[in-house]
Amino acid sequence: MLENKNQEKTDLESLGEFGLIDHLTQQFTIEQKSTIKGIGDDAAVLDFKDNKTVISTDLLIEGVHFDLSYMPLKHLGYKAVMVNLSDIYAMNAKATQITVSLAVSNRFPLEALEELYAGIAMAAKIYNVDLVGGDTTSSQTGLIISITAIGEAKEKDIVYRSGAKENDLLVVSGDLGGAYMGLQVLEREKAVYKVNPNNQPDLEPYSYIVERQLKPEARRDVFDLFRKLEVHPTAMIDISDGLSSEILHLCKNSKLGCNLYEDKIPLDPTVISACEEFNIDSTLVALSGGEDYELLFTLDQKEFPKIKGNPNLTVVGHMTAENEGAHLVSRNNSKIPLTAQGWNSFAKT
Repeated sequence: MLENKNQEKTDLESLGEFGLIDHLTQQFTIEQKSTIKGIGDDAAVLDFKDNKTVISTDLLIEGVHFDLSYMPLKHLGYKAVMVNLSDIYAMNAKATQITVSLAVSNRFPLEALEELYAGIAMAAKIYNVDLVGGDTTSSQTGLIISITAIGEAKEKDIVYRSGAKENDLLVVSGDLGGAYMGLQVLEREKAVYKVNPNNQPDLEPYSYIVERQLKPEARRDVFDLFRKLEVHPTAMIDISDGLSSEILHLCKNSKLGCNLYEDKIPLDPTVISACEEFNIDSTLVALSGGEDYELLFTLDQKEFPKIKGNPNLTVVGHMTAENEGAHLVSRNNSKIPLTAQGWNSFAKT
C-alpha cells in the first residue's frame, strides 16, 4: 500500500525529529478557548477554569491493532483519534485536545506520514479538538501510534462506570457488530488478493460494515443529545471490546447483575446478511466483536419517556441485583450467563 513507484519519497532522516513535527503539524490551528499554549514549547498549557479535566490514552500497534494492507493511512489517522475521543464522551465530557506520538520505521517516507496526519487533521477539525503536543521516534517494528485525548466537564455531569442502580435501563447507541463483520470482509479479500493480485475486490455491497471498521465515528452526537433531552446517564462505557465485556464492566463496577435481551440488540441489515454469508451467529458478533465505539449506558426508568422512540438509542435490558448475575435472555426466553469474550490483546494467537 505504501509502494507508489511514481511518487517522490522524502526520507524522514532529512527532516530530523523537530523538523518532522513542525512539518506535520503546520496545518493545525487552535480552536478551543481552553488551549493557552499548544505545540512549540516543553508542554502544552490548558485552562479549564471551574471544570474537571478528563484524560484517556490509547496505543495502536501495526500488526496488532491494524493491518496496512487494507487500512489506508488517512483512515488510520482518523480512527486513532476516534478511539480516544470515544473514551472522553463515555465519561459524558466534552473532548477538547489531543496529543499524538508516533514510532515509525524507515520504510515510511514523509509522504506516508502526511497521509496519516491528514486523517488526524480531519478528525480534529470535525470534532473540534486541538492538537497540542506529542512525540516522534524511530521503530524497528513498523508503525506505533499513541494518542492522548483530553476533555472537560462539570463535576456533576461526569458519568462513571460505577453509578448504575438496580432496575436502571440498559441502553445502547447505534447498532452493533458492523466493525467486526467489516474486518471479516477485509480479511477475506486480503486472502483472495494474495492468491490472485489481479483480482479486484467488490466492496460496494459491504460499504457500511467496511466503513464501520476503517472509519468509525465517536458518538459526540449522543453526548450532545443528552443535553438536548436533559438526560443524565447513571453509568456509561464505550463499546470497544464487545457488548458483553462492556456490560460486565458496568456490572462489576456498579456491583449489580443484569438481563440483556437478545431480541433487543440493534443489528443493521448489512450485518445480519454478512453474518449469514460467513455463517456466523449475529448475536455472538454483537456480544464479542468489538470496535463499534458506540456508547452503552444505564438510565433511571423515570427518564425513559425522554428517550422513547429516539432512533439513536435502544433499550436492550435492565440492571438487577448483584446476586442474580449477568445474563443474556435468549429469543426463546432462556437465561444464558454473560461471559467476556471480546477483544483481548494478550490472547495467544
